[in-house]
Amino acid sequence: MPRALDVEQHLGYRILRWMLATAVICGVLVSSVQVVLDARRVSKELEAQAAQTISMVRDAATQSVFSIDDILARQVIDGLFALKPIHLARITHPTGEELGGRVRPLRDNAFRPITDPIFGAVQEYRESLSRSASPDTVYGYLEIHFDTAPLAATWLTRAAVTFASGIALALILGLIMFVVFHLLLTRPLLRIVHSVKKVDPEKPDDRLIALPRGHRNDELGLWVNATNNLLVGIGDSQKRHREAEDRVNKLSRYDQLTGLPSRDTFLESLRDEIITAQKNNRTLALMVCGIDDFKSVNDQCGFRTGDIILQTMASRLTANLPAERFMVARLGSDQFVIVEKNLKDGFQAAETAEKILASFATPVNAGNHRISLTATIGIALYPSDAKKADPLLQSAEQTMALAKRSSHNHFQFYVASIDKQIRERKQLEKDLASALVNHEFHLVYQPQINLSNKQVIGAEALLRWEHPEKGLVPPDYFIPVAEANGSIVEIGQWVLDQACWQAARWASEGKSLRVAVNLSAVQLRQESIVEDILGALDRHHLPAALLELEVTETSFMTNMADAIRKLNQLQQAGIVISVDDFGTGYSSLTYLKKMPVHSLKIDKQFIRDLLVNEEDTRIANIIIDLGRSLKLKVIAEGVETAEQEAYLTRRGCDIGQGYFFSKPVPPRDFESFLKTFHRNIVENNT
Repeated sequence: MPRALDVEQHLGYRILRWMLATAVICGVLVSSVQVVLDARRVSKELEAQAAQTISMVRDAATQSVFSIDDILARQVIDGLFALKPIHLARITHPTGEELGGRVRPLRDNAFRPITDPIFGAVQEYRESLSRSASPDTVYGYLEIHFDTAPLAATWLTRAAVTFASGIALALILGLIMFVVFHLLLTRPLLRIVHSVKKVDPEKPDDRLIALPRGHRNDELGLWVNATNNLLVGIGDSQKRHREAEDRVNKLSRYDQLTGLPSRDTFLESLRDEIITAQKNNRTLALMVCGIDDFKSVNDQCGFRTGDIILQTMASRLTANLPAERFMVARLGSDQFVIVEKNLKDGFQAAETAEKILASFATPVNAGNHRISLTATIGIALYPSDAKKADPLLQSAEQTMALAKRSSHNHFQFYVASIDKQIRERKQLEKDLASALVNHEFHLVYQPQINLSNKQVIGAEALLRWEHPEKGLVPPDYFIPVAEANGSIVEIGQWVLDQACWQAARWASEGKSLRVAVNLSAVQLRQESIVEDILGALDRHHLPAALLELEVTETSFMTNMADAIRKLNQLQQAGIVISVDDFGTGYSSLTYLKKMPVHSLKIDKQFIRDLLVNEEDTRIANIIIDLGRSLKLKVIAEGVETAEQEAYLTRRGCDIGQGYFFSKPVPPRDFESFLKTFHRNIVENNT
């Protein structure tokens, strides 16, 4: 940036200085000429005054000399001294003898050193005295000396005024000229300078110089227009230069065939993404994807067809993988690389890999050929597999090469254990999709006991999956998978339907037991969930009071208003609502006030170490007291010992559930338990 100008460097200041100096010089010269002319005029005036004075007294002086009348001579002299400028007056005979004379001193004025050199101290005049009858005869002489001080004082005063007025007038004219010059030139130039300072050297044509008002057609306007044209030309030149640099840069940083980033460019971006992921504690998945048997395609169909295939696949990948979450590049030959950001887990990477394989599976039209392709993908995860860009890419490339040796059209993770886990998960999803159709699910029921009177008041319906090959699959293993892929909605509807059917059957046999069914968060978010539940009650003619829905705290925290609205509708229909696993989620009194909750279910992790772990015992007591204060029923699940049952009864817990009473059993075994349990209660009472 140019440095700011000092005051003395401003053009306006310099113009003002020169104008004032010139004005003063001109004023001095003009005034000097006027003073000199005035001095000449004063000298002539003095001569005229002397001539007039001599003419006035000549006859009287001549008469006094001719008559030798000294009295008349003195009278003439005294008459002359009536004039203030007269310094000396004298009438003499031709012989020099004085007939009459008088002298008075010169005025003592301070300005004599200035005026005397100009006018002289005195002006001397000598007139011959003769008569008109005989003009050639000189009778004597009249000598007069004039003191120049009076006229010189007047001249000096006028000279001072002339100098002052001349210089003042010159200065005023100089200032006026400066103002005019400033308005017409320096101020527009200053504005132009400010406009020039605002011009961006990198983009000179973005902000052109503003044209000063009133100067469109003069030299300044022409200069500004010429400068702006120059700036536009420079901007165009820079733009073309940048475009050329961008093209060169793109040729070096991007693959010319597909337009995707090259290997080096990709590695630079990957390093940046790893730094970001490290700061945010995120996971990245790097997938190297190689087209299977691409060499055969080139050999059979030609390299032009191979190029079309690569371009098509690049377009598909960039279209199907949003840039905000994915980064796509070409490594070379038939290999592409994809980075997925902000991963939740490896399962999400597996889903992406399947999506990529599906995009390769769609046939490609290349000229007269319609070619079907497959691809193999190697996957490496940051930070578990590698923490730097080069090793991470190398791991994925090695995994892809190994995967191609075994088979085609699949993906493989770098770590064998993770690969096995994800494959098992994907297989579980496939098996889960057909489990309902193949009738592999069944329900078991665990009784719920009123601790005060030891009566069975209900049962919790629990889902079990009997896999044809793996046997019994734990619910904690397959329920999260069903919730993740959305199949829990269909499975949950089946559970609800089966539980309502069983409860209705027991009610028809005189066993009015309330059946509790778990309602998943995914199910609760469904718009039709209320209609689905009420429809199940209607189908099986089950009273709403015999159905209890268990919801977890976390299931309704994502959209509390929607959850409250749906659960209120269900509660108004007569269905009982309970909070499952209470104490493991938010445990907020806010939602307990808003939710139509009938009971709280203490999570079994707090009951397991009851009377052993002081903290768990304290939490259980707090939940029981909270339920009592809010007039809510409290259910303890996971009761396994007589000591736990006795303590919970003594503390005022309403309902117990657990292996101490019975494990979850099929409906027939549950009915047998009812008979045995009631018989034991009767025998104990008698």
